Amino acid sequence: MENLRHILKNKGSSVWSIGPDETVYKALQMMAEKEIGALLVLDGEKVVGIFSERDYARKVILQGRSSANTKISELMIRDVIYGSPDDPIQESMAIMTANKIRHLPVIEEGKLCGMVTSGDIINHIISRQKFEIEALKKYITGGY
Repeated sequence: MENLRHILKNKGSSVWSIGPDETVYKALQMMAEKEIGALLVLDGEKVVGIFSERDYARKVILQGRSSANTKISELMIRDVIYGSPDDPIQESMAIMTANKIRHLPVIEEGKLCGMVTSGDIINHIISRQKFEIEALKKYITGGY
């Protein structure tokens, strides 16, 4: 059974992060520059939260706050749901769907080893299905 390790092997382990004392404005700049929708919030090497575009829309703009004066620690999600590299892909997708999250940090033995998105999982599943369809076509037509 394929697991999150398979996705990280192809995607890589790079994760964009920000410190809890940085401003929301800096986070938005970084997300725009990197073309990403969320940042992990790290205190040293420890994951202490996650901040997404959705958090900005709901907790800054709609509440009349200033992104230049608001710290990430004031808005970040503190109860981060995370996975393990050995977690099956289908189960991870179910967890993300049930919790309405699109970003899943992957932690092994207390160390951050990457982050997968719902898009990463969907792309992996589609790629796997294309491979299986092609293999079935070859089998049916005697292409083996």
